[in-house]
Amino acid sequence: MRADAAKNVDAVLAAARELFGERGPDAPLDDVAKRAGVGNATLYRHFPTRSDLLVAVYAEEVAALGRQGAALVNDPTAADALFDWLGHFVVHIATKRALAAAITEDPEGRRTALFEQWHASMRATAAELFTRARDTGVVRPELTVADVLALVSAAAIASADAADARRLLRILWYGFTGTGRS
Repeated sequence: MRADAAKNVDAVLAAARELFGERGPDAPLDDVAKRAGVGNATLYRHFPTRSDLLVAVYAEEVAALGRQGAALVNDPTAADALFDWLGHFVVHIATKRALAAAITEDPEGRRTALFEQWHASMRATAAELFTRARDTGVVRPELTVADVLALVSAAAIASADAADARRLLRILWYGFTGTGRS
């Protein structure tokens, strides 16, 4: 891809991420192009359908969550690494729910393979951080990574916003570890 085309794609993705965050996944694509400073033809050349744009934006969000986890794997404190990543995860779910829902079902109402791939990536990141924390005695031994992800996901879904999701995570952390978290 030429440098100017790559710059346009980056601008469209940034604008779409902002607008979808502000107005939801049904934000007008004309507004995305306008905010990105490109014409509609440029937007549609790179993202022929709304679905293509939604997938690209959400894929970036999932990749960012994976990068955050990878950066925390070598954190000297297993508890901090797990808690920090769970903080990113709970905010991701609390704030990206509508975006994910807009692209994760096929016409028959089933989850797509891409959806499963994204969640496998998140589960793998969580498992690596969780296993390290459990092996160092930070997390209660009877818990599994599936338990933690289910509870954190439920807190995110029940939350009013990102701040509330983080507050609920702090409450859950006490149950996961038996210690408080500020």
